[in-house]
Amino acid sequence: MVVPCPALQVATPDSPAMNSAPLNIEDPVALEGYLRGRGHIGAGESVQVRVLAGGVSNRTVLVKRSGGSAWVLKQALAKLRVEADWRCSPARVQREALGLRRLAELLPPGAVPVFLFEDAEQHVLAMEAVPEPHANWKRLLLAGRLETSLCVASARLLAQIHAGASARAAVLEPEFADTSFFETLRLEPYYGFAAERLPEADTFLRQLIARTRSRRRTLAHGDFSPKNLLVHGGRLVLLDHEVTHWGDPAFDVGFFLTHLLSKAHHLPADRSRFAEAAHQWWETYGAQTAGQHWAVGLEAHAAQHTLGCLLARVAGRSPLEYLEPAARVRQQEIAVELTRACPSTLPALIARFMLCLSSAA
Repeated sequence: MVVPCPALQVATPDSPAMNSAPLNIEDPVALEGYLRGRGHIGAGESVQVRVLAGGVSNRTVLVKRSGGSAWVLKQALAKLRVEADWRCSPARVQREALGLRRLAELLPPGAVPVFLFEDAEQHVLAMEAVPEPHANWKRLLLAGRLETSLCVASARLLAQIHAGASARAAVLEPEFADTSFFETLRLEPYYGFAAERLPEADTFLRQLIARTRSRRRTLAHGDFSPKNLLVHGGRLVLLDHEVTHWGDPAFDVGFFLTHLLSKAHHLPADRSRFAEAAHQWWETYGAQTAGQHWAVGLEAHAAQHTLGCLLARVAGRSPLEYLEPAARVRQQEIAVELTRACPSTLPALIARFMLCLSSAA
C-alpha cells in the first residue's frame, strides 16, 4: 500500500510538545513538538511537514524549516504496509543510520544524503533532503525514459560499494555482521515465501538461500534498485540502507537486474532497450570489478539471484505493483522454467528471458 501524499501541513510554534511514546512522525503537530523537545529546531520555529509516498517499511516525511533547509525523517514500522503479514524489528533504523554514515565514506560526495541524527528509542532517522529538482529513477523508467548514462552510473555506484567495502573489511565486516534484517526483509519474504508457494521452484530457492548465507564476501546493500535512486543534477543519489549487511554481492546484482528485466516485461514497446540496458549494466559492473578476489564466481551466482528475484517479485510477499496479474503469472512461468537449467552467464540469462517473453506474447 502506498502512503498518501497530502498537501503541506503547518505545525505552529505553540503546538504542544509530544514527548510520550509512541511518536508518529506523520502527525505534523506531534513531530513539531518532538523536534523542538529534542532540540533539533528552535523554540519559536515552525515547520512544514509532508508525508512522502512509496515506502512500505517506514513512515517517511519531508520537513521544511523556516530558514529554508529541508530534512527527510524516516521511522521504521514493526509491521510493513503490505497485504501479507510481514514484520521486522524497527531497530533496523539503527542499521540504516550506520549504513548511511559508512556509505558516505565509501562513495563520492552527494552519492548518499547527509546524515543528521538518529533516535533509537523512537526508531527515527533524519537526513538532509536531496535538493529539488530531482526525480525518482523508477518513475522515469516506467515512463520509458531510459538513459544510458544513468545505467552506467548505477553499475559503477554498486561496484564502488562492493570494492570499497572489501578494501575496508577489517572495519566493516564486524559492524555489519548481523544479517537478521536481511533475513527478515529479503531471504524469508522473497525466497522463502516464494518457495512455499511454488513447489516446482522450492529446491532451487532453498539452495539459493543456503548459498547466499554462506557467501559473506563484502558489503551488500540489499535494496539497490531504481526505486531507491534519485536523479539530481544528472547524478544518482542512493537511498534506503536498512538491510545493508556483510554478505553476498551477487544478490545486489540479481536484485537490480530483476528490475530492468521486469520493466522490459511490463513495457513491450521498450523491451529491446531495457534488454540492452541490462547487458550494458552488467558489462559496466563486471569491468569495474574484474580481478577482485571477492568477485570470483559472482556472475553465476548473480544469474541465480536474478531468477530468484524474478520469482520473488511476482510470488513473494512484495510483488511488483506495476505488473498485472496475468503478467505476474507469465513471469513466474518463465522464471520457473529457467530455474531448471539456469544459465551460468548473465548475457545468456538476459537473452533467454527475452526470448521467452517473445514466445509468450
